[in-house]
Order: sequence, then structure tokens, then C-alpha cells
Amino acid sequence: MQGQEHSESELLQIRRDKLTAMQARGIDPFGGRFDTTHEPGHLRRDFAPDMEVKVAGRVTARRTMGKAVFFDLSDITGRIQCYVNKKEIGDEAFELLTELVDIGDWLAVAGKTFVTKTGEPSVHTATLQVMSKALRPLPDKWHGVTDREIKYRQRYLDLISNERSRDVFVQRSLMVAEIRRYLQDRGFLEVETPMMQDVPGGAAATPFETYFKALSMAMYLRIAPELFLKRLLVGGFTKIFELNRNFRNEGLSRRHNPEFTMLEAYWAFSDFEQMADLVESLVCHLAEKFCGGLLIEHKDEEGNVTRTINLQRPWKRTAYKDLIRGVAGDDWFEQSLEDKKARCANLGVEVSAGMVDYEVTQQVFEKLVEEKSFDPLFVTHVPAELVPLAKQNKADGSVVDVYELVINGQEISPGYSELNDPIVQRERLAHQAGEETQKVDEEFLLALEYGMPSAGGIGIGIDRLVMMLTGAESIRDVVLFPQLKKR
Repeated sequence: MQGQEHSESELLQIRRDKLTAMQARGIDPFGGRFDTTHEPGHLRRDFAPDMEVKVAGRVTARRTMGKAVFFDLSDITGRIQCYVNKKEIGDEAFELLTELVDIGDWLAVAGKTFVTKTGEPSVHTATLQVMSKALRPLPDKWHGVTDREIKYRQRYLDLISNERSRDVFVQRSLMVAEIRRYLQDRGFLEVETPMMQDVPGGAAATPFETYFKALSMAMYLRIAPELFLKRLLVGGFTKIFELNRNFRNEGLSRRHNPEFTMLEAYWAFSDFEQMADLVESLVCHLAEKFCGGLLIEHKDEEGNVTRTINLQRPWKRTAYKDLIRGVAGDDWFEQSLEDKKARCANLGVEVSAGMVDYEVTQQVFEKLVEEKSFDPLFVTHVPAELVPLAKQNKADGSVVDVYELVINGQEISPGYSELNDPIVQRERLAHQAGEETQKVDEEFLLALEYGMPSAGGIGIGIDRLVMMLTGAESIRDVVLFPQLKKR
């Protein structure tokens, strides 16, 4: 162990010695401005011979053959091969490249494109410039970052060495941009609402607390933007969305991160069924644009297909009660609470002694329906106790006009016919506040009394959506810097 540490220390010292040698030659080891014409991967993609180019990237491979050197420059876009001839570039630049530049350093080159005898797109380098000296070696080229602790804590190393990780985060960025474009093309206006709120509302969740010194008052990071977005419906906006962060002071798991990205959209004069159509269309559009079709393959680390999600339309829509009856018995809703708990034991569903009736039923739903549904399933007309901000169903007062979209064993999107009756809304929020899950937002109720149009609303968990579309098995694989315990 001591020998290994000493070896690593020697490697670090060698790099620092090279840094000193560069400075002694009047070379700035940390570069400056360089006007590129292309990024490495884009140059390779759009390659044509005999182009004058300027490109910069990290040195990720190098092969010295006498008086010639081939090396790769890479960044998030990909790589391009560069070629240097000692006679053409001069002794000083050649020595810099071969003796003082290491794998991991950032270089910029200028030259002309050509194709090697083996058919490799390359840059015949005329000049080169050091942009940054790396004082630590990169992870093993062939194995990359396999330690998950390092992967998530030092994401930059993961991005350098793992093409799969780079692709996922590029895809995520492009998908988010496309979601915005998709909604804007349909007349939705993007808005921003407060992330610090004096009353955390819009969901039943534990908030993060903070303190606003200038106002001498307690504040909370928002758990949802819903109640502020609905104020905008009152104000006359009819098609709006917000795509931003929410914060919930709850557990960490492969499906939960306390800081997460959520889309919420509201459409005046619409309802939950029309919003379901919108979400179905949007997700299929993303799959066709970024995944090559509506069959999404999930693979293990060896590349073996473990699951194929079928997004072919139309997506299944089934009432909550029918789904419960299908897994727990046709007579489930006629049973007493104690009989339901006893049946849960036979079904392998864990329930606690303090659970009330609808909570026991919801536990059955989560374990036997949600976690086992991988192809898209709109679960409609859920119990009113679960969604205090949605309209009551006219035919069955025990449920509300809501869908919950389940894909890949987890909820991706809820959608409501929004409750706009201020009297009923006050009763619902007061009941929920009595359960100590949410305070009553009097300012929101005041706004409702000025008249909010009937509307449909949706939320989409962007992290979970990206997980489903890219095949990632953990939310930490689609969040650049997930929350972790301190070292």
C-alpha cells in the first residue's frame, strides 16, 4: 500500500516538474484565448479533406513513431485525430508535445484536414498551443470510472472516461430543449415563479427550511410551483408552463433525489384527458426524435437487453379501482380495514399499523401495480384523498378526475382537471393541513376567489423521463451532480 502511494506521489511530481519546465521555456501552461473553428466530435462528423481548421480538446491518446506523432483531441462532442511531423512543426514544438505534454492535457491545434492511409479523418497540425496542464493522471482508458462513489462525486472523471455517461447528459440537454420547443410551438408560454415560498404548497412533502433575513421571516424551498402557476391562470394566462427545480427534504434512492427537475403546465378550459393526450404525444415525439422509435431498450452494463418498453400508441388507460380489483380481488373495496390489512399479508404487501384505509389501498397500488407496470399506463380516477387540488368526479364522488402516468415501474407524470372552486378547495386544504402535511395558503385561496378558469394541468418528472428514455437504472445516472453524503 505504501509503495502504491509513493508511486502515485511520484507521478504527480513528474507532472509538476513538466509544468515548471514549460514555464521555464516561456510557455503558459494554462493557455488563453484560442478561436476554434470546430469542436473535435463535430469536425469528425462534418469532415471534409483540405479544410483549414482550428480545434482544441483534451489529449486522450498519443502514438509516437520516430519523427511523427499521432494524438487524439477530445471533448464532450467526441474526438479527432491529429498528426504532427517533427520536420514541419520544428524541434521546439515537437519536444513540447513528446516530452512535456501528457495524456489529459488540453491542447489547441491549427492545420489542414486529411485522411490517413487507414481512412482516419485527421488534422495535419501546423501549430499547437498548450491550453491547460493536467496535474493528475486520468482514469484508466479501458476501464474508465467503475467506482460509483467516484462516478457521482467526481462526475468530471466519469464524463472524461465514459462515453455512455457523456451521451446520456447530452441527450438530456437536447430533450429538455425539445420539450420547451414542443410546448412553445403549441402556444404555451414559459414562466418563472418563486423558488422560495413562505407557504410550501402544491404537494404533500417535507420542505427544506431557510430564513430570509431582510424580511425577518422563515422561508421554504418550493416543493412545487403549482399554486403560483394557478395564480397566473387567475391573472389571464391560458397556456403556461414552468420547467425548473423543486426541492423535497425526503429520502435518497435510485428513484429519488431531493433536488429534482419538474415540468408543470396548465391549459385553461382543458381537462385531465386532454392533458393526457398532450403528454402521450410529447413523450412519443421525444422517443422518435432521440431514441429512433417507440421501442426503448434498457441494457445492463455488459450491453445485454434486460427490458424493452413499448411506447406504441394508444396508451392504456384504466381506472384506479379496476386496477386494485385486478390485483387484490373484486371485493377489495367492500372489505373492512382489518380484512384489507390481512389480505395485504397474503399478497406480500407491507403495511403499518397506523395506516388508514386509502393508505393501505395505495400501498397495494404502488407494490402490485405501479412497480410492475413498464409499458405506459394512465391510471385514472384516483381516490380524492390523494389529490386535494383536483376536481371531484361527477359520477363517483370518492374519486377525482386525475391520471397518473406510470412507465418503467414508476410515476412519470400526474395530470388533473384542476379544482377551481375556492370553497371546496379551502375545505380540501384544511383537511390536508389537519394531517400536518401542508399548510393552508391563504394567498392562493384569495386568488381563487377572483375566479380561476377551469383548466387541465400536468407535471412531468424530467429526471425519471430521461431515465426511461435513455435506459438509465438510477436517477444518479441522469443528474450531473446528485446529492451525496459528505466525504
